[in-house]
Amino acid sequence: MKRGRRLEFSAERIRSVQYRPFTRAFVYFDRILNEEVYSFPSIFPTPSTERENLVICLSGLGHDIFRVQASNRIPEYKFSNSENGGTQCFPFYTYSEDGSNRRENITDWALEQFRSHYNDRSITKWDISYYTYAVLHYPEYRTRYAANLKRELPRIPYAPDFHAFAKAGKRLAELHVDYEKQTPYPLEQREKPGAKLDLRVEKMRLSKDKQTLIYNDFLTLTGIPKEVYDYRLGNRSALEWVIDQYQVSTDKRSGITNDPNRPDDPEYILRLIGQVITVSLETVKIVNALPDLGIPKEAEKADRASASTD
Repeated sequence: MKRGRRLEFSAERIRSVQYRPFTRAFVYFDRILNEEVYSFPSIFPTPSTERENLVICLSGLGHDIFRVQASNRIPEYKFSNSENGGTQCFPFYTYSEDGSNRRENITDWALEQFRSHYNDRSITKWDISYYTYAVLHYPEYRTRYAANLKRELPRIPYAPDFHAFAKAGKRLAELHVDYEKQTPYPLEQREKPGAKLDLRVEKMRLSKDKQTLIYNDFLTLTGIPKEVYDYRLGNRSALEWVIDQYQVSTDKRSGITNDPNRPDDPEYILRLIGQVITVSLETVKIVNALPDLGIPKEAEKADRASASTD
């Protein structure tokens, strides 16, 4: 108001965002009302760009635990929920702020480097993006370079089998972006005898062995595979992110209640639980099947020497 800046409501500025892993919310995306919009007016300038663009979100520099997830929505700054470092995002496309002038964010130089290294002219920029996404999920890469990933941007090595990583990365991206389209995992549903059907969530909780989910007083879900918890985004598994985020809570300062239940789709949260379990199991299966990344043992020794020197 002091600056004399005028606001006019526009329904197009109400945007679906990736608030936390596998948790979407709405934001009024506006330079005046948002503390920071960063580069997102040129990454997802319009809702239509969400249908074609892909952004790889990972923990920013100085993070406590490395996380990575692809999205086709604007992510919240603390999307990775890291205490330090925020979130860094690498989009495939960038645009002018009106959605025109689409440009590929992977340079022609980078494309030529990959094609030359593998002597393969069929490699595309989308292949490189998917390849990168798979490498960032490779357990040995994340463990070996944990210290490096905290203080500098990821350095992507050349794997012996480029196309195996590119194919795996594409499937991972499809799972993580379109998780709401996946077939829910068939959990056993135990309903309270004689009780009225109730799918409303207040606060879900897991049993001690994490194989059973208390959905509400009416419904209990059993038969959660233990492998689900191997797919982790930081200090939580994907399923635990959903359980943590999809609960009714009231902000103490404003008194506003956040209710994730959907009157127009009362089965959404129940369905989401099964979908995220499916995504988790498929992710673990894909990552475990990745071929050797091919980092030379000499590089491993040099990394250890560098770490001890640092």
